[in-house]
Parts: sequence; structure tokens; C-alpha cells
Amino acid sequence: MGNLFCCVQVDQSTVAIKERFGKFDDVLEPGCHCLPWCLGSQLAGHLTLRLQQLDVRCETKTKDNVFVNVVASVQYRALAEKANDAFYKLSNPRTQIQAYVFDVIRASVPKLDLDDAFEQKNDIAKAVEDELEKAMSAYGYEIVQTLIVDIEPDEHVKRAMNEINAAARMRVAANEKAEAEKIIQIKRAEGEAESKYLSGMGIARQRQAIVDGLRDSVLGFSVNVPGTTAKDVLDMVLITQYFDTMKEIGAASKSSSVFIPHGPGAVRDIATQIRDGLLQASQHHE
Repeated sequence: MGNLFCCVQVDQSTVAIKERFGKFDDVLEPGCHCLPWCLGSQLAGHLTLRLQQLDVRCETKTKDNVFVNVVASVQYRALAEKANDAFYKLSNPRTQIQAYVFDVIRASVPKLDLDDAFEQKNDIAKAVEDELEKAMSAYGYEIVQTLIVDIEPDEHVKRAMNEINAAARMRVAANEKAEAEKIIQIKRAEGEAESKYLSGMGIARQRQAIVDGLRDSVLGFSVNVPGTTAKDVLDMVLITQYFDTMKEIGAASKSSSVFIPHGPGAVRDIATQIRDGLLQASQHHE
């Protein structure tokens, strides 16, 4: 009906290309326009000015010979002031954009290792955007934004990378565990050494106290009982201690003590050893 009355309607965010006798004549803005077909005017087509998005998936290889699929997302739109160029100069803008994206990605990614490719996604996107902006502006298109939305290595490569990462973490955990066990063993050894040192000091003090007590007892008994020598008193004390020890061992039902030798005649040897120790201690104090 619109063509019958020589009227056409152009929707919002769209422009129409008007031709006269097959030659470009004008760009029609959104709204209603008169198109006298009887004078050779006709509508060649419509061109959308809306923002469009094209996702490009490109397979390439990194510097360390890992094949990856790079997914680039390009957002573009036609310029109203260059609508005639966008309509006439480029028949398929999506194919043209895809070709430029392939060219830039396959020139940039092979210069980078796989880890660097992940880290420099923004640099790759900027290189793609600059190349597209320079090329597509001549055809009446504006590149609004270019994003590298994903870098996908081969499934085997991803599995190997995960295993390497897991092994590295396990190695760190093993080192930390070994270090903790080392600290525990060192602290335990230090505690045992300190305990043995203190125990030795206690035993030394105990024996010193016993020797001092025996010496004082022998000297006091010799003074109070005339005619007795220190040897007689010491022998009597040792025999008394010997029988006390035997009594304690016999009274215990589950005793694990072993007293060797157990004969009374062995007291003389013990007495001789203690007496020599007392004499040496006395000389040391003098």
C-alpha cells in the first residue's frame, strides 16, 4: 500500500538507501518518506544502526607449541553519516570482521607462551580492536569494543596443567609437613636433653647430700662413742642400710628390683667403695 501511494516507512535505529534509476540518491532517516517510483526512485534496502556483536572462534598455536581456541567478541555498528559506504562497499561485514580477527590473533598469540597468553588477554584484544578500527572505518563501520572472552587449551593440556598444579601444591604441603615434623622432633629432643640434664643435676645433688649426711653421721658418732673409728661406724651404717633394702625388696609382692650381689659378705666391698669416696670428698673439701 505504501508503494502504491509512493510512501515508505523507515523504522527507528534504521536507515534506508534511496536510489534513482539504480544510482545512489539519498539516505532516508527513520520516519515516513515519499518515494515517487514513477520518477525512477526506489528503495535499495535498509541498514540497521543498532549495536551488533560477533563472536569469533579462532584456533591457533602458542609459542610453546600448545594449540588453543581463542574466542573474541567484537561489538560493532554502522555509522549513519557513512551509511552509503556501509551499504555499498561491504557486502558481508561479519565475514570481513572475522577475517581480520583471525589475522591478528594468529599473528599475536604465537609470540606468547600459554601462561603469557592468559595474562595478556587485554593486549591481544587491543591489537584486534586497533586493526579492526583502522580497516572497518573505511567501510562505514565503527568498532565499539573488542574482548577476548576465552582462551581454551586442548583438554589434555588442561588436564596436564591441573596435574602439574596439583603436584606442585602437594610438594609444598609435603615440605610444610616435613618441616613441622622436624620442628616437633627438635623440640622433643631439646625437651629430653633438658629433662636428662635436670635429672642428672638432681641425682648429683642427691648423691652429694647422701655423702654429706653419711660423713656428718660418722663424725658425730665417733665423737660421742669413744674408741670407735670411722670405719666401724660406716660398716654398721652400711649393714643397716643393706638389711633395710632387703626388707623392702622382700615386702613388695611385685618387685622388679634386683640386688646383686646379695650376700652379706659383699657389704665389705660396698663399704670399702663408699669409704674411699668419703675420703676423696674430704680431701676435695680441704
